[in-house]
Amino acid sequence: MSLKKWKNSGQYFLYRGQHRVFYQSAGAGPVLVLLHGFPTASWDWHKVWPSLAAHFRVLALDFIGFGFSDKPRKYNYSLMDQAYLVEALLTDQGVKAYHLLAHDYGDTVAQELLARHYERDPYTSQSPRLLSLVLLNGGIFPGIHHPLPIQRALASRWGGLLTPFLNRGMLRRNFRQIFGPQTQPTEQEIDEFYALLSHQQGKYLFHRLIRYMHEREVHESRWVGAIQRAELPQRLINGAYDPISGQHVADHYRKVVPRPDVVVLEDIGHYPQTEGPEAVVAAILAFHVQRP
Repeated sequence: MSLKKWKNSGQYFLYRGQHRVFYQSAGAGPVLVLLHGFPTASWDWHKVWPSLAAHFRVLALDFIGFGFSDKPRKYNYSLMDQAYLVEALLTDQGVKAYHLLAHDYGDTVAQELLARHYERDPYTSQSPRLLSLVLLNGGIFPGIHHPLPIQRALASRWGGLLTPFLNRGMLRRNFRQIFGPQTQPTEQEIDEFYALLSHQQGKYLFHRLIRYMHEREVHESRWVGAIQRAELPQRLINGAYDPISGQHVADHYRKVVPRPDVVVLEDIGHYPQTEGPEAVVAAILAFHVQRP
């Protein structure tokens, strides 16, 4: 699905009474919520969308500050707030229980939602109930996360000075580093990824959005502890070729998470849902079929 068609078929709801948040909804059945990564948007899921919609009611949003959602300049962007945003969408859609599928930045939002699930009183809570979690490549363990130099630069005190120079060529170079050797993004995909970044001058927020890397360190015990608790069904689907969060993350997950359920995709990089959509869908469906 083209980016234009994705945008035209989407909808909006108001967050905190004033911010327009873009989302997509399709299919019927159990609710599966898809959380995208940095610096892209829900369009990341377009290659797996039809297959997942055949089995689930799928919901995907653009986090505030990303994609086609509002990008307010005076806003306290945080992963905690993005988790509240997901909960607001679920409430808006009347969802009582849901499964999660997350990638990259979205992984950490999912970890916060998982932590909240474990704090939830099942007898009194009115919040939607989380049923399971599938994570794709992401910095779920801050200590072994390997951000690109551009990410480190944006996260530095000088990050705001760098944002005007974030052009298509820079995006192309960095994406080519993190995709697999046989699954490189096409020039059209680069154009569409860059269009998402540029919408509403969004690239000028990157030095603020990327504070999530510091948030991961601050809340490491809470967020890593949530996936180590492993009381809900959870699976990691990992593109091994990814230099940011590839094979080394899968190996560490197996060491520190009880009863680890890991699917490794060889020669796939940081964006498994874009690079190997068929394999990702197969791994997701197998995970849900095997659940009691």
